[in-house]
Amino acid sequence: MKRLVFVILFLCIKCINGYSQPLYFPPTNNNLPWDTISPITLNWCPDKIDSLYSYLSDQDTKGFIVLKDGKIVLEKYFGTFTKDSLWYWASAGKTLTAFLVGKAQEENYLSITDTTSDYLGLGWTNCPLVKERKITIQNQLTMTTGLDDLVPDDNCTIDTCLNYIADAGTRWAYHNAPYTLLEAVITNATNLSINNYTQAKLKSPTGMDGLWFTSGYNNVYASTARSMARFGLLAQNDFIWNGDTLLNDTAYRHQMVNTSQSLNQSYGYLWWLNGKSSFMVPTIPFTFPGSICPHAPNDMFSGIGKNGQIVSISKSKGIVLVRMGNNPNTGDVSIVLVDSIWSKLTAAMCLSTGIEDVNSSTAISIYPNPANEILYIRSNENIRYSGSVSSYDGKDILNFEGATSIDISSLSKGIYFLRIQIKNESRAIRFIKQ
Repeated sequence: MKRLVFVILFLCIKCINGYSQPLYFPPTNNNLPWDTISPITLNWCPDKIDSLYSYLSDQDTKGFIVLKDGKIVLEKYFGTFTKDSLWYWASAGKTLTAFLVGKAQEENYLSITDTTSDYLGLGWTNCPLVKERKITIQNQLTMTTGLDDLVPDDNCTIDTCLNYIADAGTRWAYHNAPYTLLEAVITNATNLSINNYTQAKLKSPTGMDGLWFTSGYNNVYASTARSMARFGLLAQNDFIWNGDTLLNDTAYRHQMVNTSQSLNQSYGYLWWLNGKSSFMVPTIPFTFPGSICPHAPNDMFSGIGKNGQIVSISKSKGIVLVRMGNNPNTGDVSIVLVDSIWSKLTAAMCLSTGIEDVNSSTAISIYPNPANEILYIRSNENIRYSGSVSSYDGKDILNFEGATSIDISSLSKGIYFLRIQIKNESRAIRFIKQ
């Protein structure tokens, strides 16, 4: 009887966590095989997987991995890229920093409520000292430092580039420089280099490879695609690796992947969050209603970097998605690309989001996205398109006939839908006007 009760409780816990079965963790020795599971076993749609790969190829993808409950279900490399190739994470690496800050707090090296000046010294910004002292580590984690992100180079970490625009905690703006300085906060607090601290607290326990390197003002992480997948799996399991809890601070773990402040509902501690009531995007000081990636599961959270470096997790689906590669049209944070990949993956899983007809034989993409002046329409059919551009609330703003490009220079900054008539169907694609 006791054994039966234990089994029932175990299954209930798994149901609550959203897993259909216990998570698998690959060996930390990278020379040992990583278990796989066939898409056929999962009743996925093979023809839609081909469509997904074709789309990824068109987007200049280098590496792509999907884990289901920890096992590799899809793994595809393009061109000369292989499972052993190294590639940069760009801003997807911010998620690594979020973990390391939490670990440093857990080990009492720092507190995220500490003033940043405690670790960088007074005068690390060009702000009046009374304003500088208001900036905390937590503000750096949440993009609420109040520093001006509209300077000529928002990567610049020199004090003269870090100017006051608002009190810390009163304004959300995606700003690389204050984030980058978290490395100096960690190293000054722990008295260890960022690579040594990452090796001890993250790489050794999980079998990850890679390293941090400097590119201009930025600190960038590079690794194999499989190592990014390892980190995604760790995040999927609340930062517990095969029974080894790497981050014990449950409050911090929760705050990291949930809304961290009241200004941008879709941002945690350097993680992007789906399924929230509103969101903000880089460079646009407006709040938009709705979910940031409507084709993705509501519980999805992601690390997203320039040119489409993506680690994206959905606990409810048991999925970790990794994408590395080039895509010069996606901006610093490739939100639209994340949504598009989830749309194609959802189709490959034989599921439907109910938002867009992902089964159309005509593959449509638009670029650049975000865009400033001209929006181009690209498809697998050499035809011109007719349709309209509508606002987020559904109001038509402009119409076009027989076009492969649209002049959007007159539009205000914001998020819009491009509605295209294709044969007997209508497609709606979301884009951002910068």
